[in-house]
This record gives sequence, structure tokens and C-alpha cells, in this order.
Amino acid sequence: MTTEFKFVTEWRIDAPLVEVCDTIIHCLDWPIWWKNVKMVEKIENGDADGIGSVHRFTWKGRIPYRFTFDMRVTGFVPLSLLEGHALGEITGTGRWNFFREDELTVVRYHWHIYTNRRWMNLLAPIASPVFKWNHHQVMWQGAKGMACQLNARLEYFHTSTE
Repeated sequence: MTTEFKFVTEWRIDAPLVEVCDTIIHCLDWPIWWKNVKMVEKIENGDADGIGSVHRFTWKGRIPYRFTFDMRVTGFVPLSLLEGHALGEITGTGRWNFFREDELTVVRYHWHIYTNRRWMNLLAPIASPVFKWNHHQVMWQGAKGMACQLNARLEYFHTSTE
């Protein structure tokens, strides 16, 4: 038994596209500016564009639990797209899209996952709103952290379920 979650998060940041993309692509540095990322380890190298590379992420949200998963890069288009497949305590896909609009850099993240932790799946029927709130808090911290890291203004933040 697993539980499915689909999220779309959008950040609009007053920073150059290349700086925003580089900050996301260099995930080993995420714990520096994204307080919910407790650790990132490089597990496998990929090709010259990073396709096939694997990083292990450990996260802790506002709810007092940690979860770990490996993320394999499956797609990369410079200054436009970074996507990967997660496997571990969660399984699914994540896709970062980047573009410019109204003088701002837009970061849109699609996260389609299934939980693999037994306790999460058992509690999901009643705790799903709490898990969604936790995701919102994690992404809010990421948006604020990136803006601070880039010395930029966060102009907009929104996360929703699909």
C-alpha cells in the first residue's frame, strides 16, 4: 500500500535565470541555504550533462521525521529543465522548470511521488492534509533560502496539489 501525492510549486525570484538554475543544479550546496535539507551525498556520476547521476537526499520538514531517497537525473536542458526519478522512502518524479517572465525568474517544481514508509501510508487517510502542509512549509523555506542565498527578492510563492 502506498499513498500518491502530486504537488506543483512556483517561486518567482528577482534574480538572473543563470544564478537561479545554478543554485538548483548544485544540489550538494542545498543544505547551506535550504534548512530542511539535512544532507546531500553524491552516489554516482552521470554523463557530461549530469544525466544518470545519483544524489542521496535527507530531508526534515516541520513534522519531526526525516526521510531519505536517491534522485537519479533523467533529463537536463540548460537554463530550462532538470528532472529526475526518486527511489527510497519515497518513489516518483521531480521536474524543475526555469524561465523568465515579467522581469523575474520563475521556478516551477512538479513533484509526483508515492510514499513507501509504512507508518505514512497507514496514517495518510487522516494525515494527508498534514503531509501536504509539511510539503508547503519545506518549499516555502526553500524559496526564502534561495532568495537569501542570491541576495534577491522572493516576489511570489505558491504550492498546490494537482
